[in-house]
Amino acid sequence: MAIENYYLLSLLLVLSCTSSVLATAPNYDTALLNRSSFPAGFLFGTASAAYQYEGAANEDGRGPSIWDTYTHRYPGKIKDGSNGDVAIDAYHRYKEDVGIMKEMGLDAYRFSISWSRLLPKGKLGGGVNSEGIKYYNNLINELVAKGIQPFVTLFHWDLPQALEDEYGGFLSHKIVDDFRDYAELCYKNFGDRVKHWITLNEPWSYSNGGYTVGLLAPGRCSSWQQLNCTGGDSATEPYIVAHNQLLAHAAAVKMYKMKYQASQKGMIGITLVSHWFVPFSNAKHNKNAAKRALDFMFGWFMDPLIYGDYPHALRSLVGNRLPKFSEQEAKMVKGSIDFLGLNYYTANYAAYLPYSNAIPASYLTDARANLSTQRNGIPIGPKAASDWLYVYPRGFRDILLYTKRKYNNPLIYVTENGIDEYNNATLTLEEALIDNMRIDYYYRHLSFLEKAIKDGVNVKGYFAWSLLDNFEWSSGYTVRFGINYVDYKNGLKRYPKLSARWFKKFLKK
Repeated sequence: MAIENYYLLSLLLVLSCTSSVLATAPNYDTALLNRSSFPAGFLFGTASAAYQYEGAANEDGRGPSIWDTYTHRYPGKIKDGSNGDVAIDAYHRYKEDVGIMKEMGLDAYRFSISWSRLLPKGKLGGGVNSEGIKYYNNLINELVAKGIQPFVTLFHWDLPQALEDEYGGFLSHKIVDDFRDYAELCYKNFGDRVKHWITLNEPWSYSNGGYTVGLLAPGRCSSWQQLNCTGGDSATEPYIVAHNQLLAHAAAVKMYKMKYQASQKGMIGITLVSHWFVPFSNAKHNKNAAKRALDFMFGWFMDPLIYGDYPHALRSLVGNRLPKFSEQEAKMVKGSIDFLGLNYYTANYAAYLPYSNAIPASYLTDARANLSTQRNGIPIGPKAASDWLYVYPRGFRDILLYTKRKYNNPLIYVTENGIDEYNNATLTLEEALIDNMRIDYYYRHLSFLEKAIKDGVNVKGYFAWSLLDNFEWSSGYTVRFGINYVDYKNGLKRYPKLSARWFKKFLKK
C-alpha cells in the first residue's frame, strides 16, 4: 500500500476514537520531552529480528533454522501453535516498512540477518545463497536511500538447523569458526554501508531460554524439571553455550578489526539484556542476593567482555561446571566491544535463597537468589501482557548507572525497550490502535534515560521494540509489541497505533 494511503486510512480510523481517548489520556507532552531533550546526534530507531519479521521461510533458497524446526516439531510449545513461516512478511514488504520508519522520522533501524538465508547449510562449504545476499542488499540500500542508518545483528537466535544437527550448535566449540566465517561474509557484502554491527542478541536469553528452562529453541533442560524438554542438563549446558557464544563473538570481532574496520570505518559490539534487581528488603543478605542476580544475568557476559573473566560470584558458586577461558581466549574476549547494546524491559525483586543439598544443581538456583515480581502481594509495577514483563522505569536509569560505575562507562546504544498488550480478537481495529499504556511506558523510560545521560552515562541511541507487531517466540502472535499494528486477519496491513503518532511528534525536528 502506498504510504500516503496507509496514513490517510489510519488517520480516519484513529480520528474516530482519538478525541475521546486523548481527553482522558495523561499528559505526555512532547513539548516537555522530545528529541531535543537528548544530545545532538543522538539516534532514535526501532528494532526487529529476522525470524520474527521476515517470513518467506522456504523461499529463495533459505535453509531451515532451529526455530523453523522447533515450531513445526513442537507446536504445543508455542502458545497459539503458530510459527514464523510467514510472520509479518517483511521479506516482501521491506519497502513499505522502511516507508513507515521514514514517515515517523526515525534515524536508524536495527534488524537481524537470517544466517540460514545466507548460508543454508550454516557454513561456507555448503554454499552461499545469492538470493539472500540480494535481499539484505536491497533492504540496506532502501534504508540508506531514506536516510536511515542500518544497525545489523548477526545472530538473533535463529541458528541454521544444519549446525544444530551436525554438532549441537553452540554446545560445541566448532561453532566459533563457523560463526566467524558467516560474520566475515556479512562484512564483505554489506560492510561498505553498515557502520554498526552487533554480533549476538541477548546471549543470556539464548543460554537460559534454550538450555535452562527449555522455553526457546532448541528447547533443552534437565529432565528432573519436568518441563518436557528435548534433552539437556540445566546445570552445565547454559554455561557451555554462554562460553561458546562469547568465544564466537570475540572471533567475529577479531576478524572485523583485523580485516575490515580500517577500510569500512564501522564499529562492532554485542547486545546484552538485563533486568534490574531490587533487594526484597534492606537486609544485607537480600542486598547481596540482588548483586548476585545481576552478576548471573548481566555480569556473566559483561565481566568477560570488560575484564576478561567471569564474575567472582559465578566462579565460586558454579565451580567446575563453569568453563574456563585459556589465557589467549581471555585476551581475545577482553575489550572486544566498541559499544554495548543494552536491552531493558523490566525488574525483579531478589531475596536470599539458602543453599540446600536437596535441590539439584541448575543455573536457576546457582545464584542463591529467589526472584519474584511481587512483594507482600503487591507487584513491582503494572503488568504487561507477557508474564515476565512488569513496568519499572526507574530500573532503566539504575542499570545504566550501574553499567557506568562497574564497567568503565562504555559507549551504549539501548537496542531494545518496549511493552506488549494482548492480541485481543474482540477489539475493533479502532480500539486496537489505542495504546496509551505504551505511550506511558515510553514516556517514563525516556525520561529516566534523559536523567541517566545527564548523570554522565555515555548513551548515543535508543531503539524501541518494536516497529511492528510480530511473532513473539513462545507466545506466538498472542501478544503485540509493535508501535504499529499488524492486522493478521486482513492481509497483514499495517496501521499506526497512538504510540506511533506520539513518537512522530516526539521526533519532529
